Amino acid sequence: MPVYKAPVNDTLFVLNDVLGLERYGNLPGFADATLDTIEAILGEAAKVAEEALFPLNLSGDQEGCTRRDDGTVTVPKGFKQAYDQYCQGGWIGLAVPEEFGGQGLPYTLHAAVGEYMSSANMSLMMYPGLTQGAIAAILVHGSDEQKSTYLPKMVDGSWSGTMNLTEPHCGTDLGLLRTRAAPQDDGSYKLSGQKIFISAGEHTMTDNIVHLVLARIEGAPEGTKGISLFIVPKMLVNEDGSLGARNAVTCGAIEEKMGIHGNATCVMNYDEATGYLIGAENKGLSAMFVMMNEARLGVGLQGLSVSEIAYQNAVTYARDRIQGRSLSGVKAPDKAADPIIVHPDIRRTLMTIRAFNEAGRAFMLWTALKSDIAHRSEDAAERQNADDLLGLATPILKGVLTDKGFDHAVMAQQVYGGHGYIEEWGMSQYVRDARIAMIYEGANGIQALDLVGRKLALNGGRAVMAMFKEIGDFCQENRTDEAMEPYTKTLKKGLNDLQASTMWFMQNAMAKPDNAGAGSTDYMHLFGVVTLGYMWAKMAKAAQERLAAGDVREDYLKAKLVTARFFMERIMPETAMRKSRIEAGADTMMELPAEAF
Repeated sequence: MPVYKAPVNDTLFVLNDVLGLERYGNLPGFADATLDTIEAILGEAAKVAEEALFPLNLSGDQEGCTRRDDGTVTVPKGFKQAYDQYCQGGWIGLAVPEEFGGQGLPYTLHAAVGEYMSSANMSLMMYPGLTQGAIAAILVHGSDEQKSTYLPKMVDGSWSGTMNLTEPHCGTDLGLLRTRAAPQDDGSYKLSGQKIFISAGEHTMTDNIVHLVLARIEGAPEGTKGISLFIVPKMLVNEDGSLGARNAVTCGAIEEKMGIHGNATCVMNYDEATGYLIGAENKGLSAMFVMMNEARLGVGLQGLSVSEIAYQNAVTYARDRIQGRSLSGVKAPDKAADPIIVHPDIRRTLMTIRAFNEAGRAFMLWTALKSDIAHRSEDAAERQNADDLLGLATPILKGVLTDKGFDHAVMAQQVYGGHGYIEEWGMSQYVRDARIAMIYEGANGIQALDLVGRKLALNGGRAVMAMFKEIGDFCQENRTDEAMEPYTKTLKKGLNDLQASTMWFMQNAMAKPDNAGAGSTDYMHLFGVVTLGYMWAKMAKAAQERLAAGDVREDYLKAKLVTARFFMERIMPETAMRKSRIEAGADTMMELPAEAF
């Protein structure tokens, strides 16, 4: 059976020793996040993840969700009780402003907690996860009345939320959507249309479900310029805040999916359902992107989360499974064979996943901290820099962490051999669950195009230049430190490959846009490797400083340095390969006519 232990100590190392969270006490909410408070919150989150959520992961996958004849949806056994426990702990509102019932703590802490919860039960955590995205959109674009009506109930978990974008003919190209909104005399709208792939679209775990729906108001321009965003509650809300009649929004079917079986992924039918405009007319995409960006960070976190739990189980199996003898001599003379963890190829697999997970965790928390600074700092220049880096990091984090999360779930499954292919061992679920993260909230090819096509040139390249400077300055500052040379020297080489590839796009993509498209995925992963390498260099620096100070975590810190060297030796050289592919251009990729395929 699968196992899971939340990596609390590693999270604390990143937050305290690498990011220095205590330095941000001037930001709203951070003064309350003392080291003791953070440790207590992470410890309690670990307990909820390990004891309430994780035991339902396998059974939830096996049972799945069921649509009844009346259109309601039942979730797997135990999900409702675990969801209630999660809500009662105040986890949904951890980083939400206190005026709406939240705790106002840093989003960085919310991200740290989210990793544990998603590792423990990705399907179950999608219910409150979608709610948190909807909360973010309403916070930014909702009217005061909408905020007071919906947010307190969503924050306490008694109401949940969704996002409704995709239609049968319309995925990435939202300009093609057909859902219509007819204005009513009372200022509301009647929405008609169908949405598909709606996560947590229907269930009975909450009293109400607040759908955020993209639609086109009658007479609005075609394309993306004519899209508006609406709040469409499952149950209409009376003026006094009580629930009224059932709205004309129903679940037509549950999608039969490869994974995340415990989450109700629904076809939603809107038959003149009552909706309320959120934000300005025809500005729905900008409002929805608040939710989308929040969701993309959450999906990147899912990639990390699945990689972590798959790794933990692969390690457990590799320690117990005996097969063959070590190439360097017998390691378990009292047994008929050695545990497979002694074999170099198993070590290659485990170290690769471990090196990614620890750097990915640091990247996630570094990005979350940028979000906190961008939204909470009083310094305009500091806010701008953080917002630039947040925007740049989002497609990289979503694309790279989910691509690698799936790859590593497969690698962890391989450690099990044939047992990894058998359902009872649990590894196939991680592979199946990880696969969706590469697709939803913008398929990873779209993330790569967003990075190359939009983010690089945005504001004259201000964000990418700031990132290059930050990494370059770190290398320069530690140039004379011999202990840091194994990390900074390789990191600088990777940064040089990244800068050269960026320059190649500037010189070759304007005249021939296909060059940008052809190299975009390689560029995203090149940027990802360099960023993860930067995280490793920062962690190595912190580990060395703590060791020099006589930190009692000697074994842990030395293991950090070994894993950092592994990343630099085995993974960082990938930058040269990615650069070579980018500079090959699009000619051979685009030469064949469509009929030749």
